[in-house]
Amino acid sequence: MNPQCLPPATGPRAIARSELILGGQKSGKSRRAELLARDWLAQSGQHRALLIATAQPWDDEMQARIERHQSDRALRVPGMQTLEEPRDLAAALERHSRADTLIVVDCLTLWLTHWTMPAEASTAPLEQNLEPNQPLAQAWQAQAAHFLIALQNATGPVVLVGNEIGLGVIPLGREVRAFVDTLGQLNQQVAQACQRVTLMVAGLPLTLKDSVWA
Repeated sequence: MNPQCLPPATGPRAIARSELILGGQKSGKSRRAELLARDWLAQSGQHRALLIATAQPWDDEMQARIERHQSDRALRVPGMQTLEEPRDLAAALERHSRADTLIVVDCLTLWLTHWTMPAEASTAPLEQNLEPNQPLAQAWQAQAAHFLIALQNATGPVVLVGNEIGLGVIPLGREVRAFVDTLGQLNQQVAQACQRVTLMVAGLPLTLKDSVWA
């Protein structure tokens, strides 16, 4: 399949009020989210779609990867706008959620990375968001709780993309193990809050949870 093409629409696709799409690397997570955004835009000329991107160009390879994703996405879903917000997803969701707008967050894993394992160059803006003497872990817990509330209060559909990285061997290193644990906890919390949860495997969607749009 041409990487710049999405499969043709097969008819109206039910859009959940909130959907979490999990999967491994290159499992088709982002493609699934883009397909939902494309279907949402096709349903009405009044519909809008917004991607909230959490990636940051830490190095040349990451910069090239981001630019490639931007170029491919512009071809696949030309009507979707993009907002870069690596940290304060809760506030971004509160600002931009509307009944006519489908929001895609890609991805939760990088969002967590920025909070718990910030790159040296990005720690200053992060520290500005902390209360005096507030530990980073405590700040992350507050941000995650705020995000779950914003997700629950969203007036339009929200599609969240995240990685499932807990299916392999137990990683070496205390920091990495802590990250895997925290990501697993985040995925559980978001899955509980979402109406639909989809696991992507080799480009195929497996529905883990589903409920009707309310």
